[in-house]
Amino acid sequence: QVQLVESGGGLVQPGGSLRLSCAASRSIFSFNRMGWYRQAPGEQRELVAIITGGSTHNYADSVKGRFTISRDNAKNTVYLQMNNLEPEDTAVYYCNAVTMIYGTNFWGQGTQVTVSS
Repeated sequence: QVQLVESGGGLVQPGGSLRLSCAASRSIFSFNRMGWYRQAPGEQRELVAIITGGSTHNYADSVKGRFTISRDNAKNTVYLQMNNLEPEDTAVYYCNAVTMIYGTNFWGQGTQVTVSS
């Protein structure tokens, strides 16, 4: 079993920044990819950003140029740096990891991000 623990959410004004962290309970080298998804009230969960074991990045069009995903292998942690936040970014953000073997998905408990003046 894998535990993913997110942190770093909160309330921020439009144009502000937040950095989310996702700490895994085992080496992130065991994952084919890790990523961040978000779900706003009444909406489906959507992909925000993913990073592969080879550090290839992919981003949703709505966050390109504003968000950056990164990983610290020594800390088994993946980050999401969010800049120039907009009210439309308000959602619960979830960390996701997909194992290399079997392609099993694991999810964190989510962290709330609210962008409001």
